[in-house]
Amino acid sequence: MSSELLDALTVLEKEKGISRDVLIDAIEAALVSAYRRNFNQAQNVRIDMNFENGSMRVFARKEVVEEVFDPRLEISLEEAHQINPNYTVEDVVELEVTPKDFGRIAAQTAKQVVTQRVREAERGIIYSEFIDREEDIMTGIVQRLDSKFIYVSLGKIEAILPVNEQMPNEQYKPHDRIKVFLTKVEKTTKGPQIFVSRTHPGLLKRLFEIEVPEIYDGTVEIKSVAREAGDRSKISVHSDNPEVDPVGSCVGPKGTRVQAVVNELKGEKIDIVKWSEDPVVFVANALSPSKVLDVIVSEQEKATTVIVPDYQLSLAIGKRGQNARLAAKLTGWKIDIKSETDAREAGIFPREDGALLEGYEEDYSDEELD
Repeated sequence: MSSELLDALTVLEKEKGISRDVLIDAIEAALVSAYRRNFNQAQNVRIDMNFENGSMRVFARKEVVEEVFDPRLEISLEEAHQINPNYTVEDVVELEVTPKDFGRIAAQTAKQVVTQRVREAERGIIYSEFIDREEDIMTGIVQRLDSKFIYVSLGKIEAILPVNEQMPNEQYKPHDRIKVFLTKVEKTTKGPQIFVSRTHPGLLKRLFEIEVPEIYDGTVEIKSVAREAGDRSKISVHSDNPEVDPVGSCVGPKGTRVQAVVNELKGEKIDIVKWSEDPVVFVANALSPSKVLDVIVSEQEKATTVIVPDYQLSLAIGKRGQNARLAAKLTGWKIDIKSETDAREAGIFPREDGALLEGYEEDYSDEELD
């Protein structure tokens, strides 16, 4: 072993972040493999490496037995006593068997094995680093595209953005810088494989955590997210602090905070509504920007009938039913929307007790910022 190898260990430890112990284990395994392959030896051997003088020696390890059946693995008690009279049966004797030209052959044969072990160690480090980033947001650079995936560089590794996780309103080009949500980190035979998304609701949640300090520090909590990526999303927010306006915190001064998220998502419209444990209020808020006259709740079926003014019916339902669909996802309640006229004809509005929906919280949506 030369001083160059010792220097290489130090460089690998610093540049690759792989501990010296891992590298030494890799080298020892490589040298054992080289010895067995090049000298047709199958016995149990140990490699002794001296880092001070750069030497290496090979020792055959043999078990002391009364009667020898395999001389490659066993040594008789009589022979063992010739080496050291203190040996007893079942002890292990080590005999030096270092070939004269072992250094040259070992270096050639061990190179590939060492490289492989170092690569495996690097993969392990990368996996450990990214498994902790699952369900987190990262900034990546588009490297290349094919018919199935977009490959996004996250620095040490290339992540995969599948077609079904790409936003329909986006065009991706090499060298584009994009924020992605890490959905899954897998350990494969070829190393870690990372899947990312631009459509996952978690991306929207993490973007608000970045833009809104009150969410980051826990003062405001995102209770639920409903998203149809590239088109429209709704989020519900809540704060236990009565002095904090959770919706206003997310909107920001003159809408700057929500607008930053909208810009990152290439114009995706975002409605921010106040969460409530009362399904009547929550469902009414979730149907923003439409106004709601009443919400009739069926706890058993977890369903609601929502009554809106006639002129607000199409707005409440939304284009292709999108507003009602997102509100149902956001609240977890089934929502059936009826116009005021239809509700009166069905005899469900106004209610006999005269109750009407009052004072439900107004919401803010990015449309109001236009």
